[in-house]
Amino acid sequence: MQVLQMQMEVRADPAEVGRARKWARSRLAGSGIGVDEPLAETLILLISELVTNAVVHTGCPAVLRMLFPGAGAGMSGVSGGTVRVEVADISARPPRRRCAGGEDTGGRGLELVDGLADRWGWQAEGSGKRIWCEVDRGGSSWTGAFDAPRAVINRA
Repeated sequence: MQVLQMQMEVRADPAEVGRARKWARSRLAGSGIGVDEPLAETLILLISELVTNAVVHTGCPAVLRMLFPGAGAGMSGVSGGTVRVEVADISARPPRRRCAGGEDTGGRGLELVDGLADRWGWQAEGSGKRIWCEVDRGGSSWTGAFDAPRAVINRA
């Protein structure tokens, strides 16, 4: 099966998170995933969290990638497969889950990723790392990943 891959460069600026969300929404529409579908909303939230982590916690530029199952332009009818989101940055520091308190306004990013993605993890890449998550797209009845088994894979 062919995979459609799209990517954008993200500057080391927190304002880039909004630009990444807007970019992702436009690409989702072209992939056959309606922007008002629960799957699209989940993917946008995952992208927002991963890009925020890269920009805020590393202070480095990053690259956002989305990978869709299918065959390029004919993707509008694709209903199955796994959608993968990746964010690569040049910081070698591994992602770290934090324990946010009830009143904290941050520190929940990886908890959200763990709750929404079917799988997620990270791997060293050159002098930096790539953090990724996957959401299985089961068809038009997709309602979220909360009931799916998850595995966190950390590779140094």
